[in-house]
Amino acid sequence: MTNTIQPRKKLLGFTLIEIMIVIAVIGILAAIALPSYQEHVRRTNRAEAKGILLEMAQLLERNFTEANRYDMKSDATKFTLPVTQSPKTGTAKYTIRFSPDTLTQNSYTLEAVPTGSMANDACATLTLTHTGIKGISGNPSLTASDCWQR
Repeated sequence: MTNTIQPRKKLLGFTLIEIMIVIAVIGILAAIALPSYQEHVRRTNRAEAKGILLEMAQLLERNFTEANRYDMKSDATKFTLPVTQSPKTGTAKYTIRFSPDTLTQNSYTLEAVPTGSMANDACATLTLTHTGIKGISGNPSLTASDCWQR
């Protein structure tokens, strides 16, 4: 009887080390990409709120042209904001409102107050006055330009 050595069959598949390396690479990529994506979403929501603030300011200026005041319409009824949230439909990310006691005959200050998923946004509350001054309140470590220009 002859003793022949039979060749081993080549095993197909991945080793545990190869799978662990792939999982580690995916984890590193996710750790880099996820915060960047979240910041992009926050900036997009903030941009929409800023757009609505500017739209409401334009509406107030148009009302001032017709009624010669901000707080009342030309038909002597009280002026109210037609849009009170951002985005206009769906889940609110910001509440659009007048700053308390700022809607007068000659002035107003609009606010976009973050709510829901935006409640912890670093820019906090965005403000816009009748003179066009853009500001923020609620975070003294940032300036208005930090939040309005990005």
